[in-house]
Amino acid sequence: MKNIANKKKQYTNKIILISLIIVVALLGTYEFIQWQHFVTTDDSQIEADISPVSVRISGYIDKVCFTDNQSVNKGDTLILLDDRDLKIKVQQAEAALENAQATLEGIKENARSVQEKGGISVFKIEEIKIRLANATKELERHKRMFDAHAVTHQQYDKVKTEKEALEKQLDATLQQQKESNLKTEVASKQINVAESMVKQRQCDLDYARLQLSYTVVTAPFKGIVSKRNAVQGQLLQAGQPFCSIVSSKDKWIIANFKETQVADIKVGMKVDVEVDAFSGKEITGTVESFSSATGAKFSLIPPDNATGNFVKVVQRIPVKISLDTTNLIFNEMTPGMSVYVKVITQ
Repeated sequence: MKNIANKKKQYTNKIILISLIIVVALLGTYEFIQWQHFVTTDDSQIEADISPVSVRISGYIDKVCFTDNQSVNKGDTLILLDDRDLKIKVQQAEAALENAQATLEGIKENARSVQEKGGISVFKIEEIKIRLANATKELERHKRMFDAHAVTHQQYDKVKTEKEALEKQLDATLQQQKESNLKTEVASKQINVAESMVKQRQCDLDYARLQLSYTVVTAPFKGIVSKRNAVQGQLLQAGQPFCSIVSSKDKWIIANFKETQVADIKVGMKVDVEVDAFSGKEITGTVESFSSATGAKFSLIPPDNATGNFVKVVQRIPVKISLDTTNLIFNEMTPGMSVYVKVITQ
């Protein structure tokens, strides 16, 4: 009986051993086929645009308009800063602009008055020139008559005096014209200065309004708000982030393939993706691009093989994979999730 039992036991062990050999052979054959037609890695994760949201000006938070993990659209208000002091600055800038505009109008009015006086002087000069021409002819006629003893010396002196008076009057009017031209030139320069001041005041007002607009902080794009760090009454400094927004539209995968694998991978190849968080569910993708350097080169302290002892380590190349946005699990995927990717090389 013992011999029969031993034979049965040996037979059973042989069957188990043969079964194990078959299973190992099948697994080896499967892995070989996989190796021939696919390139895989589990060193990959989901990525998306994550933008820290910060304030452009310093101020106290007047109101927080969102909660943690809330979905927001582009332009939705996130926080409101206390804007009372900035509103006063806008009012001051508006008053300064109105003052500059009034000053400009006064200078323009003065310039117009100077130009009008200059125009009158021109007409007066023409009148005096005509009268002086007539007086010159009259003096010449009286000179001939005086030489012929046809008029008295007194009459001749009177005509001569009138001509000389007109000459002096013309000189004085010409001098007034020069002064008027100079005043016109000065007024023109004053207008330019006043116009520059108006532009400066307008810029001050635009800047004050821009600063006031910064008290309303809105979402830069559609996504989900996370890492909230804002409470009412909190003082925020310019550039200080108070939350982050994770884009819900653009998602992709960064798969870190070994440098010995990338030779078989080409842009445009189809990819099957298994997300660890959704067991049994898959999503397809496409190889979009390759990183311009290995992941180690982008590290904080990249390796320098020229120093110290050298130990060869297989490097990894980040590969960007775009995803099928129509798949139902696309919206459920979040950045940082681990995935298993399989690139179909044939």
